[in-house]
Amino acid sequence: MAGDKAALSATIDRSHAGALMPAITVTDPDGKELNLAAAQGTPVLLNLWATWCAPCVKEMPILDDLAGEHEGALRVITVSQDMGGAEKVAPFFAQMDFAHLEPWMEPDLNLGFALESQSLPTTVLYDASGQEVWRVVGEYDWAGADVREAIAEAMR
Repeated sequence: MAGDKAALSATIDRSHAGALMPAITVTDPDGKELNLAAAQGTPVLLNLWATWCAPCVKEMPILDDLAGEHEGALRVITVSQDMGGAEKVAPFFAQMDFAHLEPWMEPDLNLGFALESQSLPTTVLYDASGQEVWRVVGEYDWAGADVREAIAEAMR
């Protein structure tokens, strides 16, 4: 495990703090839509990922656990950047059988451009008013104690 932690080079970045969550609409494999701006009212942990991104896939079960741990107090929204859309995302979610994550997709990659990040995974924490608190670009240990403290900032 210590070797795994050493390989995780991503850090919490506060340089975009205060930026508003992009008002971009994401869809699920059934065509249901969610405008991210409408997710305000509760803190949101927004994660951009793809099925072909090994660090992204590694993080997903941990993010699912995190969503369950903070259910009702923090909404974890994972948005696939797979160009194949539902053809890639639906089977992945079926295989992984997540308890809390929903299969949101945005294959046009507008969300990555809006967040000024073309790297995956990219995870951004927003407070209840939709303002960015911090972000992490790259693989991160979402099970660490420091994550609980960092997430608590959005819940104050």
